[in-house]
Amino acid sequence: MHKKLFIPGPVEVRQDVLEKMATPMIGHRGKAASILQRSISEKLKTVFYTQEEILLSTSSGTGLMEGAVRSCTIRGAAIFSVGAFGDRWYEIAKCNNIPADIFKVEWGTPTTGKMVDEALATGKYDLITITHNETSTGLMNPVEEIAEVMKKYPEVIWCMDAVSSMGGTKIEVDKLGVDICITSTQKCLGLPAGLAICSFSKKAIERAKLVPFRGAYLDLLSLYDFIQKKDYQYPSTPSVAHYYALDFQLDRILAEGLENRFARHIEMAEYVRAWGRAHFELLPADNYLSNTVTTIKNTRGIDVGALNKELGARGFEISNGYGKMKDKTFRIAHMADCTLEDIKELISNMDDILGF
Repeated sequence: MHKKLFIPGPVEVRQDVLEKMATPMIGHRGKAASILQRSISEKLKTVFYTQEEILLSTSSGTGLMEGAVRSCTIRGAAIFSVGAFGDRWYEIAKCNNIPADIFKVEWGTPTTGKMVDEALATGKYDLITITHNETSTGLMNPVEEIAEVMKKYPEVIWCMDAVSSMGGTKIEVDKLGVDICITSTQKCLGLPAGLAICSFSKKAIERAKLVPFRGAYLDLLSLYDFIQKKDYQYPSTPSVAHYYALDFQLDRILAEGLENRFARHIEMAEYVRAWGRAHFELLPADNYLSNTVTTIKNTRGIDVGALNKELGARGFEISNGYGKMKDKTFRIAHMADCTLEDIKELISNMDDILGF
């Protein structure tokens, strides 16, 4: 039996999107490939609220995280972590021999503008990384507050992980001043995993030109230069199947209307939050709750594994807590093409199993 996914990625994917991935292949060096990739990039600029170039990578979001840090750091990277995926930025930097320091907070609390200001005031760093939406804790960072601080440091490259939020909540990349904003297909965009996406600002392009060893496959400047010279083609073989599905899905997203899409995500989030508050507690403070995934403290000490097993028998799946939060929390995602009716059906089954 297929289990309907309410986990923070991969998400439930519409049948017609899956079918688009079975479109017959074309050569990735032909004109048709250029037309397809240019179409995708133009639509994504609307979703990202950016005029900057969009880069596509046949990798996970982690691939572009690595590409961003390696391509644009000279003096040092300030890594701000609010959970497991903030920690990943730091692991990536160290594995690439990039000078980096990590600024961690207790899980469930945000990175504040003050923290960023204090770190950058030292002059040690020319790049920062921020996790916009941390799925391990269900926290959404106050990026507008951080953006105000970043205006004081125009030489610093701002990289942002929006893997689990882009397309599900409003992120105005250019207005915020984010230089490299990263997402991937298996979250709010509603596709299978396998394709990562980022915006790449002119400032980031100029910085990358000064970095001598940017790697190969994940060199963002190489990706950028190639699509300029070769009319939206990429240096290595892309997943054309994902491209067909993404182009199709972006049409649906834009037809729904971005503001309508964001409102739908908030409506689902508020329903799950209300249920979580009624029976348990939510992990982050109300000001920092994610619009795409809710992390609920297991204050009743329920057997999360047993709950998920029973949900599985009924055709649903949620997520246990991540890493050190396993069994202490559980997570319900509400993203991509999920609807309020889907959420209500899930919660009704959880109520029945838990006896609420």
